[in-house]
Amino acid sequence: MRRSLLASTATVVVMTFASPAFADMDAAKKFLDAEIGDLSSLSRAEQEAEMQWFIDAAKPFAGMDIKVVSETITTHEYESKTLAKAFSDITGIKITHDLIGEGDVIEKLQTQMQSGENIYDAYVNDSDLIGTHWRYQQARSLTDWMANEGKAVTNPNLDLADFIGTSFTTAPDGKLYQLPDQQFANVYWFRYDWFNDPKNKEDFKAKYGYDLGVPVNWSAYEDIAEFFTGREIDGKKVYGHMDYGKKDPSLGWRFTDAWLSMAGNGDRGIPNGKPVDEWGIKVDENSRPVGSCVARGGDTNGPASVYSIEKYLEWLKAYAPAAAQGMTFSESGPVPGQGEVAQQIFTYTAFTADFVKPGLPVVNEDGTPKWRFAPSPHGVYWKDGMKLGYQDVGSWTILKSTPEDRAKAAWLYAQFVTSKTVDVKKSHVGLTLIRESSIRHPSFTERAPKLGGLIEFYRSPARVQWSPTGTNIPDYPKLAQLWWQAIGDASSGAKTAQEAMDSLCAEQEKVLQRLERAGVQGDIGPKLAEEHDLAYWNADAVKKGNLAPQLKIENEKEKPITVNYDELVKSWADAKPN
Repeated sequence: MRRSLLASTATVVVMTFASPAFADMDAAKKFLDAEIGDLSSLSRAEQEAEMQWFIDAAKPFAGMDIKVVSETITTHEYESKTLAKAFSDITGIKITHDLIGEGDVIEKLQTQMQSGENIYDAYVNDSDLIGTHWRYQQARSLTDWMANEGKAVTNPNLDLADFIGTSFTTAPDGKLYQLPDQQFANVYWFRYDWFNDPKNKEDFKAKYGYDLGVPVNWSAYEDIAEFFTGREIDGKKVYGHMDYGKKDPSLGWRFTDAWLSMAGNGDRGIPNGKPVDEWGIKVDENSRPVGSCVARGGDTNGPASVYSIEKYLEWLKAYAPAAAQGMTFSESGPVPGQGEVAQQIFTYTAFTADFVKPGLPVVNEDGTPKWRFAPSPHGVYWKDGMKLGYQDVGSWTILKSTPEDRAKAAWLYAQFVTSKTVDVKKSHVGLTLIRESSIRHPSFTERAPKLGGLIEFYRSPARVQWSPTGTNIPDYPKLAQLWWQAIGDASSGAKTAQEAMDSLCAEQEKVLQRLERAGVQGDIGPKLAEEHDLAYWNADAVKKGNLAPQLKIENEKEKPITVNYDELVKSWADAKPN
């Protein structure tokens, strides 16, 4: 789910389907024949058994009109246009699946949470809101729901262990609050053909003294960016880096999506740093947020964070096309596919389908890509055991304000569109993988050579280091909007990196203070710590076996390290993630 990634935020699509007068296996078989075929992790007999379960479970709700909502990306378009109709035909429950901009999804969600009015019966919203949902207690705990009121409408074949993202949608109380529907990662992208060109390899080795390859650290990324910028390839000057810098809301998620963690901000911990996460927000032993600024033990304005902003600004100016500084996320996204960029430190894998379109300069005549995905490089403050990147996990969420019968019907639809029967096919359409059984399906083994390393990455043990925003964030909508304004001031030159992050952490703490005073999140809401200097909090962290906030490293240009991509992929073979 990334902020109306593949469509304008103004786009609104509403799909409403009339149901037949009865629901039976004939409709299910027709759907399986026409749409699913062999693209399922279940056998045909198992598919029919799962469909029969949906038919039986839905009988008390036949004829109901249910409304759900998600943002507009390819995966949700497929659900809205194809799967919603199939579900309606099979179960008799009429589904309206609205597709709107992500900001609008959050606005509707907030309105329902604040007013208690049932606007939608279920939402697909980012798991970035897990801390919000847990602390406000406005969302149903799916763990409790499946064991109690929702037990009769919970698919016995749901197989939660097969979902690869449930650790992201589980709160500190150990309960699941959201069910993953689609997810994608933010990884390193590079021109595999250019990196393997003998002349490029020879020239790079002669200049830098080590092999051109996938950069393991930011030091190597920087050298590669310098090497390619201005170099002539196929008769045109190319660039060593791509990014964007316009002061716009999209600039915020460029940084909240784990940029600071890649630099080494925060503490060790998978899926998120504890007690200090990748936003620099610290929690106590009871998961209560205690601060964002270094003065309270946080890391939002610490040396690692400031270093991350300085490198962003430096690379954008020196190695990216000049126009990039005035671009938004959506404007910059397609640029690497135009064939003039050697690498991008992170690219959302949701762009995969756009990067493999026939006829693009980055696609071979046989349909295989000239580029590859690889793990993101890390900054000088990064340590083993820290997260290394971001995954976006759009997840089904059912609020307590939704009447129970409507919640049950919506829960059936949420399970249908994530079921083993349909998930392999849905994953091929949207390339937003959520189930291990789909990732390992033979059809993806066959398709993998045309997806530039996407499948290899998701089958690798490396993927666990990519995670969404975690539970330290007590109010994601309020806090996330602060980032683009602060980073925008640094990008425009109005403030230094240090000044921008000082301002950001102060603004975040104002929100934490308001939540503390209001007491709306009870004994799991913020409780700000006393203020001390960096040396005090660093010593405190070290004493407790933690990292953040780290002291400044005087030489932030560490020894560059690269790895051979093909050797890296071999090392992943047959190794399943933990």
